[in-house]
Amino acid sequence: MAAERAREELGTTDAPAEDEVAQAFDRIVDQGAQRLHRTWREVLTTGLAGGLEVGVGVAALLAVYAETGSHLLAGLAFGVGFIALLLARSELFTEGFLVPVTAVVAKRAGPGQLAKLWAGTLVANLVGGWLVMWVVVHALPELGAGAVESATTFLDAPLDLRAICLALFAGSSITLMTRMQQGAESEGGKIVAALAGAFVLAGLVLFHSILDSLIIFAGIHAGGPFGYGDWLAWFWYTTLLNMAGGLLVVTLLRLVRSKELLEREREAVDASR
Repeated sequence: MAAERAREELGTTDAPAEDEVAQAFDRIVDQGAQRLHRTWREVLTTGLAGGLEVGVGVAALLAVYAETGSHLLAGLAFGVGFIALLLARSELFTEGFLVPVTAVVAKRAGPGQLAKLWAGTLVANLVGGWLVMWVVVHALPELGAGAVESATTFLDAPLDLRAICLALFAGSSITLMTRMQQGAESEGGKIVAALAGAFVLAGLVLFHSILDSLIIFAGIHAGGPFGYGDWLAWFWYTTLLNMAGGLLVVTLLRLVRSKELLEREREAVDASR
């Protein structure tokens, strides 16, 4: 692989840190290429499953918040959703800012395939999440008040510097979680990363396009004094800023760090054509 050739040429075969970076790079590129070559059916079904699984995490979040009033404890409970995503190998839109992008830069797939993955996953996440929130609110109506309260926090927030930073931080945090999971050697390490990411996103009440959309959907289902127009007015800028945080902060740094590995991967792809 490109990483192995790079280690030989750079003389880093005996450097454990560089070796681990190269191995993680190989995993990222291979996994990204696999995800980007999915059919529309595969993209939509894995995205739908991802929305359903995040919805389970949101249900746990709302239940713990209703009992404790603590966002930090609710954030830990939300970890159930990220663990489900990890173990079920489903797809979350905001987890697509590092692995697939690296595969595209390495020429293992094209921008059109990346656009398909992003668009299909985003829509499917929202549809799956909307459905599970409808079920949750009708099965556990006592969670409705907390959903309305939490949703109002997002929808009433003005588009100011604070909102921009909350959305940027959310995008960079979940992309960092993805990077941590790619660097972990065991399932246990990946689960720890999932719990850490959930705690930061939900526990600190960051602006996350999918997680918070599901909370807003729950609030709408519970009869909150807002609608889908209010959600869209919040959703568009949150999504763009999540992408900016994930791509410009974490992913860009990783690409710069792996410049030599990327160049050799691209050369290998060009030579095989």
